[in-house]
Amino acid sequence: MTTSDGHRVVKRPDISPAPQSGEAGIAEALTPRQIVEELDEYIIGQDEAKKAVAIALRNRWRRQNVEEGMREEILPNNIILIGPTGVGKTEIARRLSRLAGAPFIKVEASKFTEVGYVGRDVESIIRDLVEIAINIVREEQEARHAATAEQRVEDRLLDLLLPPVAEREPDGEEERRFVVSLSGQASETQAAGPSDERKRRTREKLRALLRDGALDEREVEIEVSQSPMRMLDLGMGTEGIDLGEALKGMLPKRTRRRQVSVAAARRILRSQELENLVDMEKVTEEALHRTQSMGIVFLDEIDKVAGKRSGTGPDVSREGVQRDLLPIVEGSTVKTRHGMVRTDHILFIAAGAFHVAKPSDLIPELQGRFPIRVELESLDADAFARILREPRYALLSQYQALVETESVRLEFDEEAIREIARIASHVNERTENIGARRLHTVLSTLLEKILFDLPEAGENDAITVDAEFVRERLARIADDEDLRRYIL
Repeated sequence: MTTSDGHRVVKRPDISPAPQSGEAGIAEALTPRQIVEELDEYIIGQDEAKKAVAIALRNRWRRQNVEEGMREEILPNNIILIGPTGVGKTEIARRLSRLAGAPFIKVEASKFTEVGYVGRDVESIIRDLVEIAINIVREEQEARHAATAEQRVEDRLLDLLLPPVAEREPDGEEERRFVVSLSGQASETQAAGPSDERKRRTREKLRALLRDGALDEREVEIEVSQSPMRMLDLGMGTEGIDLGEALKGMLPKRTRRRQVSVAAARRILRSQELENLVDMEKVTEEALHRTQSMGIVFLDEIDKVAGKRSGTGPDVSREGVQRDLLPIVEGSTVKTRHGMVRTDHILFIAAGAFHVAKPSDLIPELQGRFPIRVELESLDADAFARILREPRYALLSQYQALVETESVRLEFDEEAIREIARIASHVNERTENIGARRLHTVLSTLLEKILFDLPEAGENDAITVDAEFVRERLARIADDEDLRRYIL
């Protein structure tokens, strides 16, 4: 649906899965068509890939709404995205994870090696995914308790700024009280204690100053927790147990007093209050559930581990990596420091250029776990021109925003945009095809002098980049093979 001024409006349905016991579900469910429209805001073209991932994401919501017995039997349709670098494979997966609000991790398959060789263990993918989920859920809980924590921090700071009133001594000595003036000086008086109303007014005045930041430079003394194992990092054991964390939990925490500014105290106390308000057991439980039912793993450069074992050399563990990945992709249980995680319902999206190897070079068992294969289109000059103009926060918009910070308006006419796109496409054809990433190198070279001279350029309301300027700055480089190789 579009408005009268031509803006597209995406109407999100008011639907969500029926809450299950201990189940979060997907907070906001979009239809496949709406998911594609959201992806269109950032990614040009690649309609088939967008449809494939939109269906995969919607199926995760659909699975949450079927009967429990069948829910366990419905497995995700993992996807392989095939296409040269810079055509949008990673961007599609990244934007998809944001739409889903799901734990998402991007890893490069070439970083892993077969067990027995130097390299990362493939099970670390799942352990890292759990940590990401923990952070997501904890941040949600902290946001939910932010107002309560801020109120408690304020009260604690006021208690530190206003010394307590001493009680009357039993021997009849005169009662003493301390008053902190608004200028910050504490004075001792011999008068009787103030009324409750007067104390309340003084406290509220200090509260107003505190909120305005007028007391941020004042120093207060606070207690800071210090773990005796703070400097000890034993890392993760082979069974996914963090030995350092295990020992920290067994040893008591110690505190020490520190003299800090009110601004620093506010940060420290807020962290302490949020730690008290957030139930980490519930956070962990929810994070494990989200990892198992909503997690997305993006395996980049999967083509680098395709091919048969060569016996020697750097490719010795290619097939071994595939066989190590297979149990995780087809469904297994991984031990993490937070508990056991089943990978049966984690969505895996693999991607690779497959210039040399082919998807059929993967071992048959792994091929069978990626039933959906989508080939992405190479980008031509027309696609580059659209990439420069259309996406939200497009590349030209980013440079315009940077220049605007110097109170100068940067403008590109239509012919200049087409010329930039043509040169980028030409360079990709004549050298290595790096897709839309070529636009970054071309624009960086094109605008280098403008960005360098801008602060001292004097009064200039607007700078217009036209086709002649583009040809003058780039044509010689684009046509000179030696210069093009090193500059563009």
